Amino acid sequence: MGALYVEYEYFIAAFQLAFAMLGMGATLTVGDFKDVLREPQAVSSGTLVQLALVPLVAYLFIGLTGIAGGIAVGIALIAAIPGGTTSNIFTYFAKGSIPLSISITGITTLACLFTTPFILGLLITEYLPAGFAMPTGQIVTDIALTLLLPLAIGMLILRVLRNSAMWVSKWSIRLSLFGILLIIIGSSSAGRLDIDAFGIYNMLLVCAFVLVLLIASYSMTRLLNLSVTDRTAIEMEVVVRNVNLGVLIKASIFPVVVGGANQIGDTVLFTVLLYGAVQMLVAAALIFTRRRSAEGPLMPN
Repeated sequence: MGALYVEYEYFIAAFQLAFAMLGMGATLTVGDFKDVLREPQAVSSGTLVQLALVPLVAYLFIGLTGIAGGIAVGIALIAAIPGGTTSNIFTYFAKGSIPLSISITGITTLACLFTTPFILGLLITEYLPAGFAMPTGQIVTDIALTLLLPLAIGMLILRVLRNSAMWVSKWSIRLSLFGILLIIIGSSSAGRLDIDAFGIYNMLLVCAFVLVLLIASYSMTRLLNLSVTDRTAIEMEVVVRNVNLGVLIKASIFPVVVGGANQIGDTVLFTVLLYGAVQMLVAAALIFTRRRSAEGPLMPN
């Protein structure tokens, strides 16, 4: 299983991401993004936080902690990718603004065609091996074919085959989850998810980065004096990254060599997958606190 996964890692990552975006697209209409015009302050603030604050936080975090190599690249990659599709679902459970969440996800997903390679180039050049060339063209192609194209196809399915769209969305999401399972099992069996090699300290750093992003987004949205529902949506967008895209870009930048070792690539993969696990726990805690806050104190009998 391990050798087979190593050979087809890129295609498995592309398969997983494409079906995740197809499933999301089959639930969205053009009308879902009209709130960009209705709530310009919240949408512009959320987009700015995503595209400017998150990379800045990553830059400062990398510099202040002194991390380097694969974990620095992994943190930068997490900052360069847009918010994850599951942020919309988590925003719903946390009683946040769903239209705002969908709008920010859509804008940053479209923008990442240009912003992701740009941010990566700014943040990780010094941590890459000598002579390494950033495959910007490949990254742009990957985003267009596995992120934007499946999203557009899903939206088209909802428009012309509305009765079948829910079925398409459900099974696409299931197939994407199966892809994630293949990535985890395949990487583990190939010996590429080695906790001892990664180190407990580095694991704590990844956990700390999630919390730093949450604190930074919370502070900024409070400073902007946004409503609680808008703050919740933006905080979810910041914390819940599109880890699926991160895995694909990692496979594109650091392809696995059959029979060889790629220490930087393996460390980047572990960083991205660990962040994906931790972000779920932080999102769950945010859901709990926001729902408690929305319900308010119990009234006396």
